[in-house]
Parts: sequence; C-alpha cells; structure tokens
Amino acid sequence: MTAAAEPAPDQPAPDQPAPARIEGRIKVVAYDPAWPRWFDEVARGLWSALDGVPVVSIEHVGSTSVPGLWAKPVIDIDIVVGADDVMAATEALTRVGYEPRGEMGVPGRHAFRAPDGPMRNTYVVVDGCLSLRNHVGLREVLRRDAGLRDEYAAVKRALAEQLTVDRIDEYVEGKSAIVRRILLAAGLTESELDAVEDVNRAD
Repeated sequence: MTAAAEPAPDQPAPDQPAPARIEGRIKVVAYDPAWPRWFDEVARGLWSALDGVPVVSIEHVGSTSVPGLWAKPVIDIDIVVGADDVMAATEALTRVGYEPRGEMGVPGRHAFRAPDGPMRNTYVVVDGCLSLRNHVGLREVLRRDAGLRDEYAAVKRALAEQLTVDRIDEYVEGKSAIVRRILLAAGLTESELDAVEDVNRAD
C-alpha cells in the first residue's frame, strides 16, 4: 500500500548490474547493499537535470530504502518540489528523456518512466502531500523498528510465494493491515490511511 499506481519498472542499462525485468511470480528478494548506491547514482543525474528548479529534496523511498528489508528490486525515488514547481520539474526531466505519465490517480504525485539506468519508479511529488508523507513515514518507521521491519518482510515474502504479477492487487491488499500499522506509527491519521487505501484499491 505504500505507493499506489506504480509505473512499470524501467530497463537497466547494458552495463548496469540491476535485476532483470520482473516476470512470472512477484519477486521479493533479500536486501541488497547496492540499492543505496544505485539511488545515489540516479540522484546525481536528477540533480544535474533539475539544475535551476527549486527542488526541496530527492528521496530514496520504498522498501529498497530500508536496510535489511526484503523488497521488490526496484528503486523508488521521490523528487520533492513545491506545487508551483511541478511543471518546471516536468519540463526539465522531459528534456533528459523522462516520460511523464501524470498523477495516475494519486493526488500530488506525478509519475515518470525513466530512459535508462537501474530499474526504478520516479516521481515528482508536491511537498507535504499525503503520498510523500506515506512514503517517508513508512521508511522512517521501518528504519528504526527492526521488529516491525522483519514482520513486514515476512508478510511480503509469504504473499510473493503465492502470487504472480497479474495478481498484484492481491499482493497490495494482503499488505494493507501491516502497512496501516506502520503508517499509524508514522503519525498518519485514520482518515489519511483510509484515503491511501482507497487510492490503492482504485489502481
């Protein structure tokens, strides 16, 4: 439930040791210490591409941002900007080959397909929006709570063993109870959690 409406991951560059495109069963793998390095590599390129755009931050989010957590091997990136700077960020990314895909049903979160590099989901998100607080809240709670991190990993692994990629909605739904607990610990309200779940069910 953490992100909702994920774009299809992008193909890695020929010399990039990123995992192959996910096919068949949902693929959840042990934490890979290379993931932060892949994020840093992509973030450097993004900062360069966005030169002149008032970017608040570029965040590594999603399960690959939590040391020790099993995850789908796809890097999630939030480029945080003010609401008035979404268009400027979109234009800058488009110039370097990113394909804008719109909000995809998630208010304040604009998805992009990346041109190359590690498999990743790239978003421009409005500073303070629910999607950003969802992503960062889950990351911060799991980074500090190893017990909850491992419980979440066990749920994901069990679901991945049972489900194929065409049943991704069941995977998302199967995680919803524990994700709700995590996001409650992150400070989201019950109404905000209901809104996150509604978005996920609509995807």
